Amino acid sequence: MNMKLMDDRELISLYTQGNEQAFKVLLLRHKSKIFRFINMKLNDRDLSEDIFQETFIKIINTFKLGNYNEEGKFLPWAMRISHNLIIDHFRRTNKVQMVSESTSLKADYNIFNTLKFEDDNVEERITKSELVSQMVELVEHLPDMQRDILKMRLFQDLSFKDIADKEDISINTALGRMRYALINLRKLIEKHQLVVD
Repeated sequence: MNMKLMDDRELISLYTQGNEQAFKVLLLRHKSKIFRFINMKLNDRDLSEDIFQETFIKIINTFKLGNYNEEGKFLPWAMRISHNLIIDHFRRTNKVQMVSESTSLKADYNIFNTLKFEDDNVEERITKSELVSQMVELVEHLPDMQRDILKMRLFQDLSFKDIADKEDISINTALGRMRYALINLRKLIEKHQLVVD
């Protein structure tokens, strides 16, 4: 039988019985969707490739250990794995706190709160002030829409609902732009070698 006509469950079953070709068919079927999902969240092709590889290593290991039990729901399960790996990546790198759907709704969230200083003396207070000023300058290098969202959220203290109303966009779009703004700001911080942790 042509494997391309088999459903995911049948392919997984064949693969767990030792048919490597079945996994290749499964991979080709879902590769672009899973990669697009990862890259949409990271907006970094090299990093997305790494997370994509990790996702499939985890999938293979789960199959080989006989722990897969989501029959007929392979794609959402695979995307959940990649989503968790993305979260793990940001926890590991944690140089600048990332905004997620949950954290971004907290009223007291501020990117500058991620700067950790013991400012008990004048020199350290000056250093912190200079660093904040450098970060504010970096914000100006973001794409217009991302920069505007970041300024409204952090400097004007607007809620995402207020931002969405003001910009005539959905709350999810506002959250997405904020997320990309912070990802790009993190890249700029690394590029300019500012130490924020």
